[in-house]
Amino acid sequence: MTTDSTPPLVELRNVTVVRNGRVVLQEVNLRIEAGEHVAIMGPNGSGKSTLIKTITRELYPRYDGRSSMKIFGQENWNVFDLRSMLGIVTNDVGAFYGRPVTGRDAVLSGFFSSVGLPQHRQIQREMREKSDELLAWLEIGHLAGRLVDEMSSGEVRRVMIARALVHDPKALLFDEPSNSLDVFAQVELRRTMSKLAQSGIALLLITHHLPDVVPEIERVIFMRDGRIAGDGGKAEMLTAERLESLFGCPVRITEHDGHYHLVS
Repeated sequence: MTTDSTPPLVELRNVTVVRNGRVVLQEVNLRIEAGEHVAIMGPNGSGKSTLIKTITRELYPRYDGRSSMKIFGQENWNVFDLRSMLGIVTNDVGAFYGRPVTGRDAVLSGFFSSVGLPQHRQIQREMREKSDELLAWLEIGHLAGRLVDEMSSGEVRRVMIARALVHDPKALLFDEPSNSLDVFAQVELRRTMSKLAQSGIALLLITHHLPDVVPEIERVIFMRDGRIAGDGGKAEMLTAERLESLFGCPVRITEHDGHYHLVS
């Protein structure tokens, strides 16, 4: 639970981002409170990925006297310090393939923001214990000694979640987490996301897959053409009419116990 003195996770005011000479985020105003579970949805090219890269400091807004951007109440961050407070789970795991990295080593590498373990760094006992605790908590202890190359996509995704948790971040950012996963792996991923939310870690989910919006997510933000196109409670936003307007095609949806699905 947040208090008036707790700074928001994200606070953007009139933020514009230009990439390759093209405006991809345009005067975005967005506030996400600490501890809040939020989904950001939109079609491909809507600006979701750019927004994430801006929040994680991979991209920077265009300077404007009217604009400001704060993460956890701060405007300026050392990226490595920010990563300890905001864990990131993406699909960009190709660097972990083609080299002898085990599940445990992949998790341990989160302490160093590296791919595998750097030879010149000492691995402390507390780091090994923390990694094994996370693997066990996520019910993937059996992957500790398995090479990442030998894991399924779903197993790799859950190992990357453990990696993102090594610094006990206040929030986890999931960027299109169910892409490339089969049905079973998607179900396991969403169960894990619910478990994380229930443990007190804030979730910031970027997706265009309706079932990814787990019941614990209370707020949904729509993006289109680099702008915020809608923002409200989940039940208010996830209606057929609003989703048709967002994605530009007819949809039918069902809802049961906070789970939403498209109906073909």
